[in-house]
Amino acid sequence: MADDFATGEISDDIGTRLKLVRQIFGLTQRELARRAGVTNGAISLIEQNRVSPSISSLKKILEGLPLSLADFFTLDFSPSDEVFFAAGELTEIAHLPEISMRLVGRRAKGKALGMLQEIYQPGADTGDTMLRHEGEECGIVVAGSLTVTVGAQERVLSPGDAYYFRSDIPHRFRNQGAEPCVLISANSPPTF
Repeated sequence: MADDFATGEISDDIGTRLKLVRQIFGLTQRELARRAGVTNGAISLIEQNRVSPSISSLKKILEGLPLSLADFFTLDFSPSDEVFFAAGELTEIAHLPEISMRLVGRRAKGKALGMLQEIYQPGADTGDTMLRHEGEECGIVVAGSLTVTVGAQERVLSPGDAYYFRSDIPHRFRNQGAEPCVLISANSPPTF
C-alpha cells in the first residue's frame, strides 16, 4: 500500500481537496482512515501533499466517505451565499435537443431540495424505461401540456395542473402536444 501512495499518478493539490471533503463529511483523519482501511498516517501525508496517491488508493479512500472519483474532482468548494439567480445562471443538466432541465442553485451547499425549470419540446419523452430514484418529486405545468405516468396512473396535465409522488415509483414524462411544455419541478433529496 505504501508504494501506491508514492507513485504520483494524481496531482493538482489532492491533499487540500481531500481535507476539505473529509471536513465537509465531518470526519477526523483517524475516522476516514478506519473507514477506508488505510493508516491514519497515509491520510495525513496525502492531506499535507507530501505523497500523491495512486488512482486505486484514492478510490479506496473515497469509498470511506462514500464519494466517487468523479464527484471528488468536480465538487466546487467556493463558498456560495447566493440567493438570487438570473435566467442565464441556471445550469443546464439535460443536454438533449428535445428536453431542457435547468437547475437552480447549483453551487448552494448542503441542498435538501433540487429545483428545476424543465422544457419538453413536442414529441419529447423521458424514454420507454421508466425513471426511478430515491425521494419525492412534484411539479406544476406553466405552459403547454405534459403526459405524466406514475406507476399504473397516467394523466395529461395542462397549465396550473400539478403532480406529487414518491420517486421510487416508476415514472415517465411525455409531451404529446403541439407546443413546448414548461414545467417547474422540485425533488428531495436533490438527485440532480
